[in-house]
Amino acid sequence: MQKLPFVDLNIRHQKIDAEIIKAIKRILSSSTFILGDDVDAFEKEFSKYCNVKYCVGLDNGTSALELGMRSLNIGVGDEVITPVNSFIASSSAISMTGASPVWVDCDPKTYNIDPLKIEKKITKKTKAIMPVHLYGQPSNMKKIVSIAKKHKLHIIEDACQAHGALYGGKRVGHFGAYAAFSFYPGKNLGAFGDAGALVTNDKRIYETVKKMRNYGQSKKYHHDFIAWNRRLDTLQAAILRVKLRYLDKWNKQRIKHAHTYNQLLKGADVVRPYHDSSTTHVYHLYVIRVNDRDRLQKYLKEKGIATGIHYPVPIHLQKAYQLRGGKKGEFPISEKYAPQLLSLPMYPQLSEEKIQFIVNAIRQFQKFTIS
Repeated sequence: MQKLPFVDLNIRHQKIDAEIIKAIKRILSSSTFILGDDVDAFEKEFSKYCNVKYCVGLDNGTSALELGMRSLNIGVGDEVITPVNSFIASSSAISMTGASPVWVDCDPKTYNIDPLKIEKKITKKTKAIMPVHLYGQPSNMKKIVSIAKKHKLHIIEDACQAHGALYGGKRVGHFGAYAAFSFYPGKNLGAFGDAGALVTNDKRIYETVKKMRNYGQSKKYHHDFIAWNRRLDTLQAAILRVKLRYLDKWNKQRIKHAHTYNQLLKGADVVRPYHDSSTTHVYHLYVIRVNDRDRLQKYLKEKGIATGIHYPVPIHLQKAYQLRGGKKGEFPISEKYAPQLLSLPMYPQLSEEKIQFIVNAIRQFQKFTIS
């Protein structure tokens, strides 16, 4: 039986293993494991890639979200508006500052935060709007920027799934006060472990977060404030430098695979991903909506096809937020979609033959269930 992983990191790394091994050996020979030259070099290269002035390498994307908010003095008593249907890290980062996440339902087409519902959630306590560029497609930044300017709010971009994505021809990462990126191994740009970054055009945010990641130090053993250890490892930075050179090529392959899925799934009883023409969707995930999702997932597993669910439980119904008293029916679109969403295999080296195999299996399941 053919085995198809949800994400195949082995095949991706085989293509560039010589470059990565060379980078790793360079770090081993220099023994600069903490805040070595490769961290600084990656920060310069990634900020240039994102077309922003500054980048701070961090231990993960959640830290980028949290420390950025702390640099904006967002904390106890404040509110940050964010979508209810994203990964919990967006909301938990807000909670870790002492502020409260205020949730908004998703746009029924893009699954990103619905800008038409944002203003109703704004109060005197609101300090920022945190859109999440979910699955690799940028949120409607034109409308979000307009709302933020009107109410004098910060914009925080959660770009953890959208490396290289474009809105209006511009890279995500420069539409707000700052943007957060995750380099979790399965991301479009992934490290060999946890890693992340904050990018910004604001020098004060950059300098503050740079201290925050390293015990509040302005120079060694001189601590300006109590802070954390949230540094990006030099080894991960060296690996990311290699992989960054391939990101645009890999994103183009993802887009090509999404187009192939879209063509082959025509006529099938599924809702294909909606692509807003103002964006370049980089398809971190290729997500369909389908009835009888759980049975289809089980059937595909029996055929050797691994899939994912992003995400099965909206954040307001998570046990972690039970004290907030979230109720079913509060966010009807996200709640309706949660049991229907299914992420199909997506990675740059996925072949058209494999996509055909996956789509054939979906059609076979639907033919069987209908009959």
